[in-house]
Amino acid sequence: MARGQHWQAALPLLLCLVPTLASAELRIGMVAPLSGAAETLGTSMRAGIQAHFREVNAEGGVHGEELTLVTRDDGYEPSRSAPATRELIEEEDILASVGNVGTPTAIVTIPIHNRHETLLFGAFTGAGVLRKDPPDRYVINFRASYHQETAAMVDGLLEAGIDPEEIAFFTQNDGFGDAGHSGAMAALKNHDVANPGRLAHGRYTRGTTNIHHGLATILEAEREPRAIIMVGTYGPISEFIKEAYWDLPDTVFLAVSFVGSHALRDALDPEMAESVVVTQVVPPHDADLPAVSDYREALAAYDDELSPNFISLEGYLAARTFVKGLRAAGDDPGREDVIDGLLSLGEFDIGVGETLSLGPDDHQASDTIWPTRIQDGEFELLDWSDLF
Repeated sequence: MARGQHWQAALPLLLCLVPTLASAELRIGMVAPLSGAAETLGTSMRAGIQAHFREVNAEGGVHGEELTLVTRDDGYEPSRSAPATRELIEEEDILASVGNVGTPTAIVTIPIHNRHETLLFGAFTGAGVLRKDPPDRYVINFRASYHQETAAMVDGLLEAGIDPEEIAFFTQNDGFGDAGHSGAMAALKNHDVANPGRLAHGRYTRGTTNIHHGLATILEAEREPRAIIMVGTYGPISEFIKEAYWDLPDTVFLAVSFVGSHALRDALDPEMAESVVVTQVVPPHDADLPAVSDYREALAAYDDELSPNFISLEGYLAARTFVKGLRAAGDDPGREDVIDGLLSLGEFDIGVGETLSLGPDDHQASDTIWPTRIQDGEFELLDWSDLF
């Protein structure tokens, strides 16, 4: 046979190999707000995840397979989250979802993940719907919960000398706001505060900055609040602080991590920002910790125009944990293998200064809260005894 004929005979075999080589990837999904009022939350989480995936791929991937993040934009609207999730699972054949953003969106997508037996990992939400007891097999969390964040606020405020009657609440009027508020209620009851539900509680509608009715509810409280615990996104929360500050200049405004710390800071005048406390579920992004140093390098390599922030750090650390479980899942893992890999980790260390853990009855890797306060435009760790 002539040389050209040998080549022609081998060509079909080579063509058959091309799809095999091209499919040497692990496809991971993400549904998040990549546009709209909550865009910063979604794009920051995506940046952190992508930074770690690129870091891993540069070192040869996971068991020789590259990680590919396939994203869909839901604009923080549940009506868009559900079809986007179905599309990723059914048509894009993702191995798992990582880093989805939001509580109202999680409420509609968790049943889809459960029905399709596909993991939702490391969602950017601390809501109880992702933290059932016993836990859903197909939901595993990286971060501490909103219950833990607002409980830490209550504990810290009482430690700082605040009277429970001087605490008020301003929350988003949905499952997200409810999750934070119920955590604070439970913490107050643990401190033997009778009927904490009587404390002033203003609300606002998701997707709006209509904060005035909620503010009026708080201003009408029998006792002027010295601390307002807020559960919402940076747009309405910043508008609320701008309005409330002039009526309550000596009040401390406390927000949970989902607010988007840097976006909130940037939306406020420096004087107002000094009155803000934000609980974080990751260490400060300038901390001298191995994982945080790796994050800063990986983020700069991914996009040197991006500044570090708490949200992209959370995305990076969630991705780092996910990859650890993925490696434990072995070669060519299926959807169930990834879950088994993560739940087999037990106690482990990713370099954040705290021991993390995952197991069959423990679907939340981290329980640590880092309270921070804005000082001179920067976020500094807060000792509650120094609050006033």
